[in-house]
Amino acid sequence: MARLRKARPSRVVEALHRINELIRVPRIRLVGDNLGDLSEVAGKEVVPDVYGTREVLEWAKKVELDLVEISPKADPPVCRVIDYKKFLYQKKKKEKELKAKTSKTVIKEIRFGPNTDDHDFDFKVRHALKFLEEGAKVKAYVHFRGRTIVFKDRGELLLLKFLSELEEVGAAEALPKMEGRRMIVMISPKKKKKK
Repeated sequence: MARLRKARPSRVVEALHRINELIRVPRIRLVGDNLGDLSEVAGKEVVPDVYGTREVLEWAKKVELDLVEISPKADPPVCRVIDYKKFLYQKKKKEKELKAKTSKTVIKEIRFGPNTDDHDFDFKVRHALKFLEEGAKVKAYVHFRGRTIVFKDRGELLLLKFLSELEEVGAAEALPKMEGRRMIVMISPKKKKKK
């Protein structure tokens, strides 16, 4: 015999703002740019002030717009007469633009051994300079394998030399420190001075 599946309860989407008949307070403070349109419908000059909710709701219906509660905690609540769907669209568009403008921090890693020779060191310094100029952080570390752990002082000297090579474009967030078998230092790019 087949089992009957239970129907899922429908999701109730809660609006971000109370609109039209959902505004249940007797009086509201009306603000906005389109008060001239409301003045024509109302037959009197409408200015930013406190009005009866039913009266403003009638005006909004006549101009085919929505009464939207912008600031519900104010006394009386602040409302605007606007096209609600257009308002939500513009708000979402602004949030998307702001999100696009935020910068993401990129961390590039550079690995050394305790016995890294000068040529490899110079090569890695050039890469680190390029990364810092692009605005990325650099995580440099010396990895100690097997018995090379006894050369911690060499690793620290190597990282300090690395920091001194990069001091014009980057600054260390802290001195080199051991984490397990790695000695790590983080280097942040210096802010460029505007001319």
